[in-house]
Amino acid sequence: MEKNDDKRPRPTIELRRSELGDAAALARILSHPEVLPGLLQMPYTGEEQWKQRLTDNLGPGRANDLHLVALIGGELVGSAGLHGSGPSPRRRHVMNIGMAVAPEAQGRGVGRALMAALVDYADNWGQVLRLELGVFVDNERAIRLYKSFGFEVEGHQRGYALRDGRYVDCYAMARLHPNPPRWGG
Repeated sequence: MEKNDDKRPRPTIELRRSELGDAAALARILSHPEVLPGLLQMPYTGEEQWKQRLTDNLGPGRANDLHLVALIGGELVGSAGLHGSGPSPRRRHVMNIGMAVAPEAQGRGVGRALMAALVDYADNWGQVLRLELGVFVDNERAIRLYKSFGFEVEGHQRGYALRDGRYVDCYAMARLHPNPPRWGG
């Protein structure tokens, strides 16, 4: 194990595609009171709702979506996904990112591992030119992570979402493929 910024041992992080059996862990993490305020998820989502979301993610028309989970010692501690930007054929080159990491795993490389996998998939396998995400302006740790992967703030969205009874601002961030594929013939 290597050391990280806060001197805790850096654990071995396993990444894999999500499975229906992950529903309970996803419901636990994404509804955690320290995680939920950083997401656009609604509170009180349960295991059955996550089973349905995971089933939907495996359905027709979602073949290009990628939903990963991160595990430490066999326990699910993080989740991240690439999702199409909508039905318009003119935006097929764009994917949106969502991510969440359990509080006990934050600062231990989980977000970095998930983001590296998403960027690798987008750049080398997914025919993605543009990655987009939204992040609340007060989520400094996430903003630093995204910038380290080449994301830039493209807009400041005022009053973007209701969070715990207050409207809060969000940054629209994006990253363009640094070296888009070309035919070598």
